[in-house]
Amino acid sequence: MTAAFLSTFDRFTIAPMLVTIAADLRVSLAGASVAASLYFLLYGLMQPVWGILSDRLGRVRVIRLALVLALVPGLLSAFAPNLAVLVVARALAGGLFAAVIPASLVYIGDTVPLGVRQRALANQLASSGVATGLATAGAGLAAYLGLWRLAFAVPVLASFVLGLLLARLPEPERENEERGALARIGLFLKNPWAVLVVLLALAEGGVILGFLTYLAPALEAGGYGAAVAGLAVGLFGVGTLIWTRATGRVTERFGKGGAILLGGALLAAGYAVGAASQGFSGIAVSAFLVGGGFSFMHPTLQNWATEVAPDARATVISFFAAALFVGSGISTVLAAPLAENGAFPLLFGLAATTALPLGLAGALARRRYAK
Repeated sequence: MTAAFLSTFDRFTIAPMLVTIAADLRVSLAGASVAASLYFLLYGLMQPVWGILSDRLGRVRVIRLALVLALVPGLLSAFAPNLAVLVVARALAGGLFAAVIPASLVYIGDTVPLGVRQRALANQLASSGVATGLATAGAGLAAYLGLWRLAFAVPVLASFVLGLLLARLPEPERENEERGALARIGLFLKNPWAVLVVLLALAEGGVILGFLTYLAPALEAGGYGAAVAGLAVGLFGVGTLIWTRATGRVTERFGKGGAILLGGALLAAGYAVGAASQGFSGIAVSAFLVGGGFSFMHPTLQNWATEVAPDARATVISFFAAALFVGSGISTVLAAPLAENGAFPLLFGLAATTALPLGLAGALARRRYAK
């Protein structure tokens, strides 16, 4: 859980600092956004690679390896003299931190019984929510104080120490180790439900994490400082933490399909508020509601990914995580010109109009799968 916390913390540091980084490095906002986009893309594309390695080397070993090696690109990000170096460093950091979430999810799938697995996943999501809130608020403050480089160094230093300490964590037993990587990918591709879950994750990543990147720049475009923007967007993490407490009760009463549908509705409402107002209250409410949508939709889809193909669990989860962050990277790139031109109402309006159909499609699919 701590490893997932640090991975999430590193991932969410850059968004509140984009405007400050662009000014310090004398580049456009769209140019600075490339550093975030490539981080998300490499974070996503490396998921299957790390999934295969975790089957061969072990879940804990892969997490430790990634946490230790992330020190190098993390410090390179902190001392980057120009945008090119920063983009490469962030991409490498994303590729390494990509190992943490899927390996930890598979670890939960390997060690936690199905009946209580969603609760364990929700607890991990709550931890990530805290990390998101602290990262956005802390990074915003760091940018305001002119210490944005420090925000890149802190999580990788902590990750390095944790990577050393995790040597004591035992490896879980792994099933079907005799199957090769291609065989497990084949099992995944032959399972239509597994493929559908991954496609839903692709859309989810684009709607939630991609458009979320621009909440802080939208607020700064209105004249607010980076610290205030980070504080407002930090309510995404607060919202995730608070709403996660209700996930279990909603799932028990309305089913997993109902949780996904509610998640889509909250996402649509959140981005609609952001489209209507880019002031402090509008962005803060938007972040809080989007956090709620994430807390209902994501762990439900995530839990589905852990159960849909038990014989290829690590492979499905790695592709699920890959799709989530590739989707976020793609939408970040596509939305960058709108952000550069200050067209934030249109940008968030597009997110809102996509979120509700996503929730509806996911809910219907999950209910049909249950039958």
